Amino acid sequence: MKNRFPKHYALYTLLAAVLIIGASIIASFQKMTKDPARAFLDGLSEEQREKVQHSFNHLDRESWHFFPVAMLPRGGVSLKSLNRNQRSLLDELLKHYLSETGYDKTSRIMNLESVLAELEQNPSFRDPELYHVNFFGLPEDDAWSWTFEGHHISLNFTNVNGAIAMVPRFLGANPAEVPSGPFKGERVLAKEEDLAFALLYALNPEQRKKAVFQTHSYYDLATSTSSEVGPLRPVGISYKDLNAKQQKMLMGILQEYLNTMPKVLAQKRLNQIKNEGLDDIHFGWAGATEMGENHYYRIQGKTFLVEFDNSQGNANHVHTVWRDFDGDFGRDLIREHYEHHHKH
Repeated sequence: MKNRFPKHYALYTLLAAVLIIGASIIASFQKMTKDPARAFLDGLSEEQREKVQHSFNHLDRESWHFFPVAMLPRGGVSLKSLNRNQRSLLDELLKHYLSETGYDKTSRIMNLESVLAELEQNPSFRDPELYHVNFFGLPEDDAWSWTFEGHHISLNFTNVNGAIAMVPRFLGANPAEVPSGPFKGERVLAKEEDLAFALLYALNPEQRKKAVFQTHSYYDLATSTSSEVGPLRPVGISYKDLNAKQQKMLMGILQEYLNTMPKVLAQKRLNQIKNEGLDDIHFGWAGATEMGENHYYRIQGKTFLVEFDNSQGNANHVHTVWRDFDGDFGRDLIREHYEHHHKH
């Protein structure tokens, strides 16, 4: 019997080639669209995954700090332990969860470690690669979180059924203004400071008396690194006691803090604040009213607290934080999830 296969050999070859190319395209597309958290985890070695992955109920999930790693060791994996590809995957993860502004500030804060290493002549203590990543739960879970933390950075991302909480959110800068060297004049958190001073100076004498609730500054954040905070005693001047221009300036400060988040999340949080009512938001100032001297301010609303402190290092060392009274570490999202789950 005559073999007919050779007649169709070219056709079979073409079909095989198309299938191979198609599979390659699909694989490439899946790689491109892969969740950045899953992509990062998949890029780690087995030993690294054992270090970075923890249960969602792990006690460290609601613990955060901003001290240098040399002072307070972190778990997880550090930048120093990642290869080039793994660093690239972490970079994509940070870009996904932060806005362009947030990513830029985070990167510049890390670079300040090199400035401090030069100023203090202590490179082992001031290492820009000593920032750590930890996961609590997995991206496939209904509830999971991950953190990026080191000196002057604590970013906490909690994911619950697609909703994301980005609190507590701490960023600091030392030096607040670089005094010398190639980065002289660099001020990573300049807007957070300058916008608040602008509002303070826009107040009339009577308003300023209300706003400045004490003449001495705090040495640090009033809430420190507490895992959970409630509303502080209302101090300062309320939103309703500001004129329209001043109110806009106050909202501009809040917007600067929200700008760290992706635009959609930032707008959602701002809408929530507006829906709660703006009248009871308070802007309180403590300490000197001139740049270069120790000063502190806070903005408190019904559900949130913003703190800014520049009282260390001769008023050249800034700490900032955003706290949500009910939403830190996604507590509100987790509660809603379990209430819904229980009902069903």
